[in-house]
Amino acid sequence: MARIAVIGAGMGAMATAARLAVAGHQVTVYERGATYGGAVGRYARDGFAFDTGPGLVHLPAVYRDLFVKTGKRPLEECAELVQIDPAVRYVLPDGRTLTFPGGSHGGAAAAVDAAFGPGSGDRWSAVLGRARDAWDATRRPLLEEPLKQDRSALGRDPYPALRGSGLLRRRPPTLAEVAARELGGGGFDELLTSRVRAYGVDPATAPASATVLPYMEQTFGSWYVRGGVRELATAVYERCLERKVAFEFGAAVREVLVQGGRAAGLRLADGTEVTADHVVCAVDPQLVKVPLTQDSAPARTEPARWYTLFAALRGARDADAVHRTLLGPVTVLRPDDPATRPDAEHEAVTVHAVVTEGSAPAPTAEDLLTAAARAVPGLRERLLWHELRTPADVRSATGSVDGRVPAPSLAGAGGRLLHPANTTGVPGLYLAGGWAHPGGGLAHAGMTGALVAGLIVEGADFRGSR
Repeated sequence: MARIAVIGAGMGAMATAARLAVAGHQVTVYERGATYGGAVGRYARDGFAFDTGPGLVHLPAVYRDLFVKTGKRPLEECAELVQIDPAVRYVLPDGRTLTFPGGSHGGAAAAVDAAFGPGSGDRWSAVLGRARDAWDATRRPLLEEPLKQDRSALGRDPYPALRGSGLLRRRPPTLAEVAARELGGGGFDELLTSRVRAYGVDPATAPASATVLPYMEQTFGSWYVRGGVRELATAVYERCLERKVAFEFGAAVREVLVQGGRAAGLRLADGTEVTADHVVCAVDPQLVKVPLTQDSAPARTEPARWYTLFAALRGARDADAVHRTLLGPVTVLRPDDPATRPDAEHEAVTVHAVVTEGSAPAPTAEDLLTAAARAVPGLRERLLWHELRTPADVRSATGSVDGRVPAPSLAGAGGRLLHPANTTGVPGLYLAGGWAHPGGGLAHAGMTGALVAGLIVEGADFRGSR
């Protein structure tokens, strides 16, 4: 039995801790804040409740596997996940709306045909077909296996080239170029670019392989957790407690200690030293003095910054409302969940905007209310109060540098959008969470638990999650 110290109590950290504990190790989690979950928090006021982080779960199989591997009760007995249907409604720049059914490729194609004319659905399906090829080529190396030392293969964009495409012959295209060339304008390209932008990925600089993100949603669905996604964090935390994981809250870590060339423990901010056989850093490595080599240094890309507006509304949620609406760079979430509101005569609405390097200026509360009013009838008249959360609030809650939020890893772009490997140049020191391979987002961060636990338990023989 090894003593393992985990830095941070976010989703990736807790997924790692639970898996290591069930393998028989003594695991202690050290968290600078007062609670678990990292970015997956909850804000409550006047009977309204809002998720402060992700509002939906994509690829829920990651957490189903976690619960299968760490205890007797499956995820469905610990948290209620519901696939949202319709999956998403788009409000296009010209005011038209387009609604995609949940988990249906054929239904999505039919909706596109209705909005953009016969044959448009086939074009959309063709793009998603090429996205499927990119997903098949990268699913295991990019999501389920430790990052190999030779990353050249993942540096190449796996999105298949169109025949006769001078653009594709000249250089690998960006996602925005793929959307414009293969879908065209008139708002059709927005179906692809806005879905990817919601992950904190800039379509103007992202490789075409970013199409795997909408492919993943359309294939595996988008899921809501009854009571809010915070309930998923609570379920993972309680599973950790069941497996005898110890949590130390209010315990900021200053430094990873190294003795004899390998990780040997932690030094806390109050000067306390903790000994450990293995250390897992599951926070942004820039927050802690961590002896990283160049290969395991933080990603060079500029992560996104999130602006979130909570809106408390009087009046019942209208009958034809959908859970998620996309309006370019803005996402509006309207969960039909009694746990989010004082009663049926009120509604809680969350509005997200993602700002990436070189994109539009930071939105104001008025900007987000104006955008949300295009998706929520009578929003201005119904508004009781609103509150804006900025990257400064993200920094306060999670400690992330400048309130940044990591995006999922993507193949292509010369490897620029890959995250550091889970192993480091220091034996006994591992990286987990959204700042490590395979990157940010609930599913990707959760996968770090399987990868890091596999590397510690199986060592060099570990070949990936099964």
